[in-house]
Amino acid sequence: MPLMSETEPQFGVYVHWPFCRAKCPYCDFNSHVRHGGIDETQFLAAYLKELEHFAALAPGRSVTSIFFGGGTPSLMRPATVAAILDDITGHWRLASDAEITLEANPTSVETDRFAGYRAAGVNRLSLGVQALDDSDLRALGRQHTAEEALAALALAKCHFDRVSFDLIYAREGQTARAWRDELTLALGHAADHLSLYQLTIEEGTPFAARHAAGTLRTPNGTEARAQYSLTQELCEAAGLPAYEISNHARPGSESRHNLLYWHGADYVGIGPGAHSRITAGGTKRALSAIKSPEAWLAEVEISGHGFASDETLSAEEIADEYLLMGLRLSEGIDLARLAALAGRALDETRLTALAQDGLINRNGKRLAATPKGRLVLNRLILELAA
Repeated sequence: MPLMSETEPQFGVYVHWPFCRAKCPYCDFNSHVRHGGIDETQFLAAYLKELEHFAALAPGRSVTSIFFGGGTPSLMRPATVAAILDDITGHWRLASDAEITLEANPTSVETDRFAGYRAAGVNRLSLGVQALDDSDLRALGRQHTAEEALAALALAKCHFDRVSFDLIYAREGQTARAWRDELTLALGHAADHLSLYQLTIEEGTPFAARHAAGTLRTPNGTEARAQYSLTQELCEAAGLPAYEISNHARPGSESRHNLLYWHGADYVGIGPGAHSRITAGGTKRALSAIKSPEAWLAEVEISGHGFASDETLSAEEIADEYLLMGLRLSEGIDLARLAALAGRALDETRLTALAQDGLINRNGKRLAATPKGRLVLNRLILELAA
């Protein structure tokens, strides 16, 4: 099928499982290690309670996608996943073609659960491979080897209709030639979707501390851009073109859940640190949950939800989010929709100048960043939003 249109009704549910076996040194996600274990039954009860609260905030919706993210959702028991899915379908109607994704790590403990997740209703798996080089996997703090990753990928294809996996490039010491070899190997094992992220140094992480101290030397800007360009070239040739800055898919296999984010659709997020966007009564609300798993759990047990914030977005904020998210897509944004959200059209003089610089492409009623524009996307968005 073609890339999902942003005019199609979309409503998603994101389930954040915040626990990991170990914290990777590059990661700034809301993930936590609990060596003493957790009470999974108690957390499940809280997830179901928060779902009930969200069902009252957004009644009568048809769920087009569900995404279990983290953290490491594959540390959840399949029975826990099944219980959450059953509860979601008890509150909302599940679309007949709903995409249900679960993120997993390719360790043997987690791959043993694949059959259970499929039986629970998961129909798409996203594997956190991150590298196909054992020394780099150790440097990234991963708990698996390249051989285990490829074995997990093969097993995932046996259980799930759709399979994606993640890789990180522009790693310490990595050259364009090494990345070409690694990506070529990855493409030979790819199913229908790849997420390929350039390593970024996130504030507050061990990698940030090493980078500031000069002991973590990532490829310079020129080398990183070469690896980005190489990524586009190889994936395009393999039949998995980029439909978003970091995401590649065979036509029709794009992530429906991520598309609803980039299209500015509504979704609810349950679990510690999860975010939501809900439109009701002519207003759009932005909600975020308490990040600490234990504090979130305590608040849900008291209040029925674990909200840290609940804000009504202004028309300008909604338009800015649509611009920020939509320009990540190769299809770009609908100019008429942006103008309707913002209450004004983009400045024609600025659009002309950016087009002359080769940064944007205007095709009828749509506006998209060119390959050159995607290299400076953050600056481009600031220019357009000014």
